[in-house]
Amino acid sequence: MGQEELVYTSMPCSKETKVQDRNSTDESPIGTISTLKLHYQVAMPQPTNHLLEVTFRVTGWNQDALDVKMPVWTPGSYLVREYSRHLQNFEAKTGSGERLAFQKLAKNHWRIQTQGESAVVISYKVYANELTVRTNHLDRTHGYFNGAATFFYIPGYQTQSIIVTIVPPSPDWQVATVLPAIAENTYLARDFDTLVDSPFEVGLQTQLNFEVLGKHHQWVIWGKGNVNPERLIADTQKIIKAEAEMFGGLPYDRYLFILHLTKGYGGLEHKDCCSLIYDRNGFRKQKDYESFLQLVAHEFFHLWNVKRIRPKALEIFDYDQENYTPSLWFCEGVTSYYDNLFPLRAGIYGAKTYLRCLSQEITRYLTTLGRLVQPLSESGFDAWIKLYRPDSNTPNSQMSYYLKGAMVTLLLDLEIRKRHHNQKSFDDVMRIMWERFGKDEVGFTPQDAKSIIESVAGADLTDFFDRYLHGLDELDFAAYLQEFGLQLESNAGQGLALTWGARVVSEQNRTIVKSVAFNSPAQLAGLDAGDELVAIDGLRATVDEVNDRLQMAQVGDGIEVTFFHQDELQTAQVILAEPQPTQFKIVPVKSPTERQASFFTGWLGESLADLQ
Repeated sequence: MGQEELVYTSMPCSKETKVQDRNSTDESPIGTISTLKLHYQVAMPQPTNHLLEVTFRVTGWNQDALDVKMPVWTPGSYLVREYSRHLQNFEAKTGSGERLAFQKLAKNHWRIQTQGESAVVISYKVYANELTVRTNHLDRTHGYFNGAATFFYIPGYQTQSIIVTIVPPSPDWQVATVLPAIAENTYLARDFDTLVDSPFEVGLQTQLNFEVLGKHHQWVIWGKGNVNPERLIADTQKIIKAEAEMFGGLPYDRYLFILHLTKGYGGLEHKDCCSLIYDRNGFRKQKDYESFLQLVAHEFFHLWNVKRIRPKALEIFDYDQENYTPSLWFCEGVTSYYDNLFPLRAGIYGAKTYLRCLSQEITRYLTTLGRLVQPLSESGFDAWIKLYRPDSNTPNSQMSYYLKGAMVTLLLDLEIRKRHHNQKSFDDVMRIMWERFGKDEVGFTPQDAKSIIESVAGADLTDFFDRYLHGLDELDFAAYLQEFGLQLESNAGQGLALTWGARVVSEQNRTIVKSVAFNSPAQLAGLDAGDELVAIDGLRATVDEVNDRLQMAQVGDGIEVTFFHQDELQTAQVILAEPQPTQFKIVPVKSPTERQASFFTGWLGESLADLQ
């Protein structure tokens, strides 16, 4: 079927798109939208050059100029990524092939002088050589691309449906996307938001199909690795069922998991699919496999929390700039709390493993100095400038809303369970959020979330929010865990090396300082990230020798450190301080009360005695 013969279907507006129409700043009469047809073609004739060749055909246009913009960010990844930096060879022509004049008005904005032409054909190429879940990648085995990094939108017409045709370079390349097919390799997106939310995986791939609760699901896997397909499907089914049980069903007809097997770790949620990257050989060791399943549980949980239950500030996306909200702790932190819990509820692992994973997260939290600097609510705002741009000062100044958000959710869950003897939990918060905001996709405010949490808890939590979300008070793990028969132990006093506050690594046979802790002995002595450590007390400094020297010293000892700072050889005295705990572990209290044992079982479904 040729491009011109494709049947064009206008899709009904959702509640969200109706709001978007009402808020549109475009002056075009709404009645013209029904005559407008938008059709993309994405070809990749020479995959090894990493160029996606995109053709955008607009027909039914009736104005003197056509503006097109490329998003600067993609929902779920809160950073202005400047996707248009990968765009090249922009051209605009009439339907008959005559060139049209255009000018670039901004980094992501082009204006085409259409001269009364109703058909405009825009062509351009997108360099695709960055393999992450939020960018594009094309090589001789596959092409993966995200909507925000590939497609233009026409301001004011984001609610218009869009056809996308894929032209693979070889007949053995398969196309995987959650968009419905309307012809061979041709798909329909109901609007631009849906197109952005529907990545494409095109190439040599493994497809695993399975059913859960009467709904079709699929794993599409690119790359070689040691994943066991049967085990993967079985455990995925368990996670899906566990999460669906919490919300009372699955809000989609089919769901797609895209998995890239390579080196790395990451995921990006979409409404009816997700993209994952994981170590190709990370499925054999049990701990690594459990970490992968937690990633699956995390991204799948997002189909409710974030994609449907989302902050008011993200109800309608502004693709031109940052979309600020202080509620990313709820979007990502709550999800991070549950991604450890759902494999437990699914029966994939037990309470011992869950508490081990939780202990590791508490360790990360309590060994991050940034927890004393950046409030949780502020962390969500600063995601746009800090989270995805770590530097040597990141450990000193930043606190991840993923990590602290999960810790705060833990405390809230335990508080609710304690108050209601496990008859209520944070699950009830999520169910109310789903009913009130998620089903109709109405954005919630920070006050909405706080009020619902308080209503479930049956208490005013203003002090809690002021201290732990908006303030910098230390989280009182001991008090909350104690109610459930647990306590937090550290490795303090277990032969730890003395503190000097510099993290060093070996790079090309040189010992390099990667970061320096705030107000630490190393910082007070003048060491800085990027310095090359040459010697300690006159002896060559390697990473192992540094650790050995710190083990042998006493508190208050001074060590002479020789190092290159900006190519200048310097020497300084570092006065060593008390060792700091590097590991925290949740363990049962001795002789738990009946109440503690009951609370623990109600929370994790097992007996405290089983942890002994």
